[in-house]
Amino acid sequence: MKTPKARTIRPRGTPWILGLIGILILVPLALVAPLAAAVAVSCLAITGGLLLWRRLSAIAAAQEVASREIGVISQRLVKLEAVAAALVQGRGQAEPPAPSAALALEALDARLNAGIEEVTAEIGILSGIVRELAAVVAAQDADIAGLKAPRPAPAPVRQTQTMPEAVTETIQPVPLPAASVLPNPEPVAPPMRLVPRTSPPATRAPDPLLGIGDERSLIDAFDGEGLEVYLQPVVTLPQRKVVAYEALARLKIGEAVLAPESFLPVLERHGRTTALDRRMLQRVATIARHLQGRGSPAAVSYSLTPHSLYEPGFLRSLGRLVSEGPELAGRVVIALPQVSWRNLDAEQASLLAGLRGRIGFVMDRPIDLRFDPTALAERGIAQVKVTAAMLLRPLDRTAMPDIALEDLVSSLARAGIRLVATGVETESEVPDLIDLDVPLAQGAIFAPPRAVRSEVLSAPTDTAPPLPPSPDPPPSPPPQRRPFRDFLRRAG
Repeated sequence: MKTPKARTIRPRGTPWILGLIGILILVPLALVAPLAAAVAVSCLAITGGLLLWRRLSAIAAAQEVASREIGVISQRLVKLEAVAAALVQGRGQAEPPAPSAALALEALDARLNAGIEEVTAEIGILSGIVRELAAVVAAQDADIAGLKAPRPAPAPVRQTQTMPEAVTETIQPVPLPAASVLPNPEPVAPPMRLVPRTSPPATRAPDPLLGIGDERSLIDAFDGEGLEVYLQPVVTLPQRKVVAYEALARLKIGEAVLAPESFLPVLERHGRTTALDRRMLQRVATIARHLQGRGSPAAVSYSLTPHSLYEPGFLRSLGRLVSEGPELAGRVVIALPQVSWRNLDAEQASLLAGLRGRIGFVMDRPIDLRFDPTALAERGIAQVKVTAAMLLRPLDRTAMPDIALEDLVSSLARAGIRLVATGVETESEVPDLIDLDVPLAQGAIFAPPRAVRSEVLSAPTDTAPPLPPSPDPPPSPPPQRRPFRDFLRRAG
């Protein structure tokens, strides 16, 4: 093996050349000006000394670096020799792990055991949920089997709401005129539907007080002639002038008249809510035609069930209803809950936008008062219905608007939306609503819901008898002297 030849530090050629040039210049200068030549020689000697000192410093630094590198290499060689000696002597067994490594292994084992315990617990919870679902499915199968079995004698139906005393005649709805029938959806190819942000509303839990026989009685009454329409007026404040009506569904079974809270859960479980909305809208259209024939500008609203939005073709059938009766433009109004307006998918929003100008829109059943007037106006909503309790009672902070209630009413008005206070039950609530500048109100204090006579729904539009006259609004109470404490409460 050849040993590499060591580098030799040789003087560079540039200083020698400069020195030769200096001699050639200084010799003639010494003959002409000896003093100047002596000074030049001195400067040249100083410059040469400085260059030599710099060169020596660089060489010393390089030697120091090289010595350090040689020391590092020698240490590595010593370690390698020790390892090689150990291998030669047969010391090939691995050393026991350090205490820190053993602790790390124990911690890892503990984490793995904890993860396994968590997974085992989750599997147990999921098993319990599966067992509960199996029990629910078995109960539903038993109910279906009971419905398919021969029907037992109908049990007496629990009476939840009696007919008002002012309505004395029995209402038997008859088939409607052909012009007012809401057509069924045509069999067309299903359009491309975007995935909605939320699924259809969950079906309500069964009422424990209703047995299978009671549910069957409700379904039979609904499929027969038990569905009735009640009207409740919407009045202005403070004049109390009727400007609109709300159509309310009632189900009559024998002498009992049931409110939606009693029969809607049953219709939801049997998939009849969309059929309810179709039949109610047919009658709303007939009532709107009747009001138009009497020269009344009042519109008729109906609150849809959220399930109908997810029924294919339902919103399209609304468009056909209005197209067959252009005189109903703006007189038929549909209301949807606040949750439904917030969770419309792209297709539902597009279909509702196509109905603007032909069908009025209302937002009701709010869960909070955080309204965006601009967004509501862009959807074509003309009214927002809020219960009087939400306007006059303290609410949770999450349900309160970001602005004062007085400013909320005015901001809705600037967007062309009128606030309707519903469920007004006492006369003492009316002045408070007027103080809030609420323009419209609805409730039993103004007029309770009244049944529409059957001849109104069955008679032709040009010869239809008048609707039962709305009860005259009670005379306004004389101004009351309010204590100064009440004034301070309002100012606060």
